[in-house]
Amino acid sequence: MVKVLQLFVALSLLIVLHEGGHFFFARLFKTRVEKFYLFFDFLFPFSGVLNFPLFKKKVGDTEYGIGWFPLGGYVKIAGMVDESMDKEQMALPPQPWEYRSKKAYQRLFIMLGGIIVNTLLAIVLYIIVFGVYGEEYLPVQNAKFGIMVDSTAKAIGLHNGDKVVSINHEPVERFERILPLLGLGKGQTIQVERDGQMVDLKVTPEFVGALNTRKKGGYILPRMPVFVEDISKGSTADKMGLAPGDSIIGVNGVPIHFYDEFDSFKTALVGKQITLTVARKGTVLDKTTIMPKDTKLGFHANLDVSKYFKLMPIKYNPIEAVSRGFVYTFEKFSDYVSSFKLLFSKEVKLNESMGGIISFGKIFPGEFDMQKFLMLTAFVSIILAFMNLLPIPGLDGGYVIFLLYEMITGKQVSEKVMERATSVGLVLLLTLMVYANGLDIFRLFKH
Repeated sequence: MVKVLQLFVALSLLIVLHEGGHFFFARLFKTRVEKFYLFFDFLFPFSGVLNFPLFKKKVGDTEYGIGWFPLGGYVKIAGMVDESMDKEQMALPPQPWEYRSKKAYQRLFIMLGGIIVNTLLAIVLYIIVFGVYGEEYLPVQNAKFGIMVDSTAKAIGLHNGDKVVSINHEPVERFERILPLLGLGKGQTIQVERDGQMVDLKVTPEFVGALNTRKKGGYILPRMPVFVEDISKGSTADKMGLAPGDSIIGVNGVPIHFYDEFDSFKTALVGKQITLTVARKGTVLDKTTIMPKDTKLGFHANLDVSKYFKLMPIKYNPIEAVSRGFVYTFEKFSDYVSSFKLLFSKEVKLNESMGGIISFGKIFPGEFDMQKFLMLTAFVSIILAFMNLLPIPGLDGGYVIFLLYEMITGKQVSEKVMERATSVGLVLLLTLMVYANGLDIFRLFKH
C-alpha cells in the first residue's frame, strides 16, 4: 500500500505539472484552454466512450476536473487536434484565441511546455535533495572484501571476492555505478584484482541483455557477512530458532565469512539437514533444520552497505547543490536514453525488459523515505519528459515534428493529416500500454 500511495502521489503531481506546462504557455500566448484534467474523463484513447468526470469545476474559460481513468491527464486547447478528437470545432473557421491561429514558434512552446516543466522539476527536486541531504556513496576501494556475484555475473568470468578496479580501463570511483555502466552497454571490459593479480574480463552482449531483464539476477554487490535482519513469522528460520541480530558464521561445521558462501551451501543442501552456527550476543549456538526445496529459510539478511563499509559523505552549499542538480539530471537523462536504446538492440528481449504501471510502482520502497521519494519522483519526471519527446503522433514529440517541418519548409501540415496521424499514434500508444501492462499481469500470475 505504501508503494501504491507513493506511485499515486508522484504520478498525480507529475501529470498536473506536465499539463500545467502546456497550460502556462497556452495562456502566455493568449490561447484558450477549454479543459485541464488530472486523469482522463473518458476511456483513453476513445474520446467518445464512458465520458464522465469524478469532479469538475469551471473557472473562466477552463473546466478543471479529475477523470476516472487514472493513466495520464490532458489539457484541451482550443483549435488543436489532440486526444479529444473534437472534429466539430476544427471544422469551424479559426478564431484568434485558438491554437491553430498562433505563430509556429508559439505553438512549439505550447507543445514543449510539459517536457520543459518535467525537466525543470527534476532539476529542482535534485537540487533540494542535494542541498538538504547531500549524498553519500561507497568508494570502490572501500569494498574491502571484494564483490559477491550470481551465476549471471559469473558467466563473464567474475568471481566472488574479486575487487573491481576499472571499466574500459578507466577507474570507477563509486561502487553503485558499476552495474549501471555495464547494464547500459557502456563497458566493453571490466578489470578486477584477483589473488593479487589483475584480470581483464570481456563484457558480453548476453550479460548486458541479462542485466536489462526484469528477472532477478545479474547482481554485483559488495561482499558482506551474514547478519539476520528480520524473520518471517512461522517460517523455517522462525521454527529453528534464528533471531534478528544473529550472525551466521558456519554451515554444517564449515566456517563461513560471507553471504555468497552461505548461499552456495543452501543450494547444495536442498532437502538435506543443515546446521547453522550463529553468534548471538557473545555466545555461539547451533540451529538445525531441513533445507526447503526453494532454499528459502524465511529471513532477510542485512545487506545495508553502511553497516560494513565506510561511505563517503558529501555536503553541498546552495551554489554547489544547484550545480550538482543540473549535472545529475543530465546524467540520469543520458542513462535513460542509453537504456531506452537497448530495448531495440539484439541483446535485449522486449518481453523481459518492458513493464507497465506495476513495474513503475515497484521502484518505490516499501517504507516511506522523503529523500528516496524525491529522488524517485525526479527520475520518473525525467522518464515522462523523455517519453513525451518521442516522435509519435499523439505525444508531444509527434506534434513537435510537424511544427519543425512547418518552421523549416514554411508549409503547415493539413488538419486531415494531423487527425489521421494522431489516430494512428493513439492506437499505437494504446497497443503499447496494453502490451506493457499485460506483461506485468502475466508476471504476477507466473510468480
